[in-house]
Amino acid sequence: MEKRRVVITGMGTVTPLGLDVATTWKNAIEGKSGIGLLTRVNPDDFPISVAAEVNDFDPALFMDKKEARKMDRFTQFAVASAMMALKDANLEITEDIAPRVGVWIGSGIGGMETYEQNFRQFIEKGYRRVSPFFVPMLIPDMASGQVSIMTGAKGINSCSVTACASGTNSIGDAFKVIQRGDADVMITGGAEAPITNMSVAGFCAAKAVSTNDDPNTASRPFDANRDGFVMGEGAGILILESLDSALKRGAHIYAEISGYGATGDAYHVTAPAPEGEGGARAMRQAITDAGLEPSDIDYLNAHGTSTPYNDKFETMAAKTVFGDHAYKMAVSSTKSMTGHLLGAAGAVEAILSVKAIVDGMIPPTINYSTPDPECDLDYVPNEARKQKVRAVLSNSLGFGGHNATLVFKEYIN
Repeated sequence: MEKRRVVITGMGTVTPLGLDVATTWKNAIEGKSGIGLLTRVNPDDFPISVAAEVNDFDPALFMDKKEARKMDRFTQFAVASAMMALKDANLEITEDIAPRVGVWIGSGIGGMETYEQNFRQFIEKGYRRVSPFFVPMLIPDMASGQVSIMTGAKGINSCSVTACASGTNSIGDAFKVIQRGDADVMITGGAEAPITNMSVAGFCAAKAVSTNDDPNTASRPFDANRDGFVMGEGAGILILESLDSALKRGAHIYAEISGYGATGDAYHVTAPAPEGEGGARAMRQAITDAGLEPSDIDYLNAHGTSTPYNDKFETMAAKTVFGDHAYKMAVSSTKSMTGHLLGAAGAVEAILSVKAIVDGMIPPTINYSTPDPECDLDYVPNEARKQKVRAVLSNSLGFGGHNATLVFKEYIN
């Protein structure tokens, strides 16, 4: 059976760089940082003082205030981004098409803020003071659930929970749903709101986060002085559509999604496999799935967390997969500007990858000042680059050994 072609017809984001796609992209191309001082928790309680927070977000612009109060912040981000993406796609979900429109939105950790607030209530005042909405606000699949309820999408409704690969796995899984004919449209991506006391405490205890107290230089992927990632929050949602559906309704097509790879390291709960072996297999799988050769990839949007191991091993994996082409290909980490959005990272990076194709601009890796001999590729340092981009590969690598890779390419009818 012939695989159906799948295209992107709408996008929406809420990120530390902006409250929509246009602002997020403009700031990324200008090399601006969305990282600032930590305010959502008391920085005096932690060894870190910076984070990539979403500022001035008003859920009431996208949903009823009463409904918003029944949602954790990560779900509010997802709903807002989905509403923007549907508007961008000019797609109205009518009763006729609703059963063929699905939702697949990932989250690495779900409603941590809800969990902490209700646990405090329970300890101080007993079970009667725990919200009746506690469980529906907490569980990671509720971003998908609420988007389905609020948009009327009645097709497959799911959620990939694969740590930092959640958004990428969700998009890849949604892509396959359309490709095999089980839906015509998918609302897909990732959402995360992890800047809470316990999440911050956990990552600090694991020594995974940067202790650099300068917001402007804390996230420095591939730089010799990198010392950990910067926690971020937000969401990214794409409207994936079968090419037939998009053409039939005269939709604007941004790009085509053509490849998906997903592998497991079978190695360690937090550390990547040596030399990025699992990530390399995911990249190869995605390129093969797309029907491309490694040399066809113009730009690699790296996972690039700014941690010592990730950046070194992802670089090694790229060399394994691309050979000599690794040195000719542009590579950048937008986490230098957005921080690490955990389960939402891959979704926001997918949108930035699509925009790179559409605008012929490659976003930079900012804060790159001291080259690391073990990270010796072209990381598009500090300034965006104007360049024709025909195909992009985007990586996400998560705790638990989850590796996920997507390939986007220029849409040619």
